[in-house]
Amino acid sequence: MSEAPVVAAAAAASGHCVLSILCCLTLACSYVGSLYVWKSELSRDHPAVIKRRFTSVLIVSSLSPLVLWVWRELTGIKTDAAILSLMGFRLDGILTATTLPLLLTMVLFLGPLVQLSLDCPWGLIDGLKVAVDPRFWILCFTDMRWLRNQVIAPLTEELVFRACMLPMLVPCTSPGTAIFTCPLFFGIGHFIGPVLCHSFCNYIGFPAIFTALDHPQRSTIVLFYVLGVVLFFLLLYPMTDPTLYGDIPICSLLDKGSTDHRSLCL
Repeated sequence: MSEAPVVAAAAAASGHCVLSILCCLTLACSYVGSLYVWKSELSRDHPAVIKRRFTSVLIVSSLSPLVLWVWRELTGIKTDAAILSLMGFRLDGILTATTLPLLLTMVLFLGPLVQLSLDCPWGLIDGLKVAVDPRFWILCFTDMRWLRNQVIAPLTEELVFRACMLPMLVPCTSPGTAIFTCPLFFGIGHFIGPVLCHSFCNYIGFPAIFTALDHPQRSTIVLFYVLGVVLFFLLLYPMTDPTLYGDIPICSLLDKGSTDHRSLCL
């Protein structure tokens, strides 16, 4: 008889996890499906196609917090944190959450950044002049492909595939496992810091390693490629230390006696 409560608790936890996976699959399929509801012979880079897809993903993204709310109501998980707070919308720790992950990502891309700087025809002063020129930014925001790659895609993908999915997965797995599981749902179909990192990665693209090997200054570039990877792994844990980011709302979803709670939460 004494084992009955334990069995019941395990069954409930299993049911919560099944529901979490189903909700994540629903979000993933909805997001990806929204991109293909429009039938067109035009290229995916055509402005008309991009605008239609903008409409679809923005609708799905705006409804995704509702899925998280339904999940919380159905599981009955008790937390004082608001839905938006669980999704990562908070002011506490916003400065470090905005800068440190982006700096860490830039360290990883040190090689491509050095290669870009060597190949860039502009000097530093010319580049700064362009960066502060309003006409440059007007041109960017009126370019549908730039807007898709640098704004809409990072924003909506991080909202759906990380901000909404992570809280649903954390109670079933460790936070670390949940973080690495979210991109798997993105593979079926990535908040302040992740959006900037995502946008930066979209801008830089996948490192052109073979181009670097053919570059006239390949020794310098390869050196920075290796240095960037080494520094990334050396800085990964210090720059992602939970104590740097203040109160973490998803901690309220963890058992306070668990190892995950002690290692992640203040």
